Formats: sequence, structure tokens, C-alpha cells
Amino acid sequence: MAFLVACALQSSLVTLVGGYGVEWLRPVLPISATLVPTLAWVTFQDALVSRLSLRAMAVHLAAPAFTLFCRIFAPETTDVIIPLVFAGYGCTILFQLRGASDMPLARLDAGHIPAVIWQVLGWALIASAVSDILIAVAFATGNAGWTGWMITVSSSLVLLLVGMLSGSPSASGTEGDEGQVTPAPAPQTSQEDVKIIAKLEDFLRRETMHLDPSLTLARLARRLHLPEKRLSMAVNRSTGNNVSRYINSWRIRHACEQIENGMSVTEAMLESGFNTKSNFNREFLRETGVAPSKWPKAVQSPSKVTSIGKREKAP
Repeated sequence: MAFLVACALQSSLVTLVGGYGVEWLRPVLPISATLVPTLAWVTFQDALVSRLSLRAMAVHLAAPAFTLFCRIFAPETTDVIIPLVFAGYGCTILFQLRGASDMPLARLDAGHIPAVIWQVLGWALIASAVSDILIAVAFATGNAGWTGWMITVSSSLVLLLVGMLSGSPSASGTEGDEGQVTPAPAPQTSQEDVKIIAKLEDFLRRETMHLDPSLTLARLARRLHLPEKRLSMAVNRSTGNNVSRYINSWRIRHACEQIENGMSVTEAMLESGFNTKSNFNREFLRETGVAPSKWPKAVQSPSKVTSIGKREKAP
């Protein structure tokens, strides 16, 4: 919420200064601007990676505080500081996402969507840094007349994009008992992976936790008394899929059973832990090779469900 408020506030300030000539607000723009990438990073970490303490969040207030210091004592440096803050946080988000197969606090039913959303947000922050540099160049080359349109267009588009994407339910995780992320141990042997998968399968058969739409990697690992990274690596090495796809294969098997028993596709989707039809249809087609509507309501031969999700990587 603080992140969205910061985006709305910055957009309003840019409009008032650039569009309506409220010059007394101009000194506030650099400080309020640096709140956007700062809160973007805090939101990304706290919503999808690990819950942050207030102290950990407060550390990132150093960016707007330093910008305020520069604005008072060395105002000419703000043209350098602001792009650096935006580009720095944007690159950090992209680096964090690079090669990450699972985000502990992301809802597993969201699949790859959270990573895509935050990749776009990371690039949006970098684009904002580039636009700030272009505005500074326009002033330096005597083309100050261009800056009004550049500021209005670039700021409005970037802030609109950031606000819309961050407002998506898939951009954040869910509240729960995740706690702090457990440090990952050294890579496990394949025999230990087999034991972890056996433990996971036994748990899912007994608890059917995979049918919970708000299930996260952190919650699942906590119930299994395992670090998130260990569970994620075991699933990846044993099945060739990340945890999200692995859980979705269990959900699709459940959905197939429900459809075979006469339940409608929509009811089966909701009963199996999916919130969106597009994601359900995509995962169903990937697991079964057919659309949900094509799955037989009643089968004369043994059910095909047992063959779903068994395409595991050979040890």
C-alpha cells in the first residue's frame, strides 16, 4: 500500500509542478521520487522473498534521506543521484530474479506470473532512470523547452505501469505463518532428494495442502520442516520441474478425478486450488495434452489420471 501511495503521490506532484506550475512543490520532487524505487524493492522482498523487519525496511530510507541532504547542500548532484537510485534498485530486482525458479512467499498457483511482473517493474525503474538522464541532457544542451513534455510523458507512463502491475494480486504473496526464510544448506545427494520427495508425496496425500489456492513454497516447506531451498532443489532435481509446476500437477490430477466423477470444469478448477481459468487451462493442457472440456466425464477403461505428473527426470 505504501508503494502504491508513493506512486500516486509522485504522479500528482509531477502533474502539479509540470502541468500547473506549482513551483513551491518542485524541491519536494527529488525526495518523493526516490521513495518509489526504495518502496518497490522493499515490497518485492517482503511480498515474495522473505518477511522484512521494520529495521530492515528502515535501512532503505537512506536513499531518500541522502537525496534530501544533497537537495539542501549540493542541489546540482540530484540529477545524478536520482537516476542512480532508480537504476540501482531496478537492476537489483532483476538480479534477484535471475535464475530464481521459486519465490518462497509467492502463491504457487500464480506460476511464473510474479517473476514476469517484477521483471517488468525492474525494467520500468531502469527506464525511469534513463528518462531522467535524457531530461538532464536536455537542460545541459539548452533544450529546456523539451523537458516539460519529457517529464510529464515519461513519469506518467512509468508510474502508471508501476502502479498497475504492482496492484496485480500475483505481484505479492499471502499472509501466513511463513516466518523468516531458513538459510539453505549445502546441496543434497540424490538419495536425500528421493527421501524428500517421498516425504512430500506422503504429506500431500494425507493433508491435501496442494488444494489450497494460497499455498506458498514457504508454507509447504515449513510444514515439512525443511528449508525452502532444500525442498525446491529436491523437487527440481527429482522431477525436472519447479515447485509451482509440481504442485499444479497434483492439482490437475485432482481436477481430472473430479471431472470424471461428473463435476463441471469450473467446479473442478475451484475445488483443485486454481483461481484463474487461464492458468487452469494452460496447466491442464500441459499435463494432459487436452483441454479440460475434452477430458471424459466417465471413463470405460482405467482412469488416465495415474499417468499425469509422472514424467519425472531419471536419476
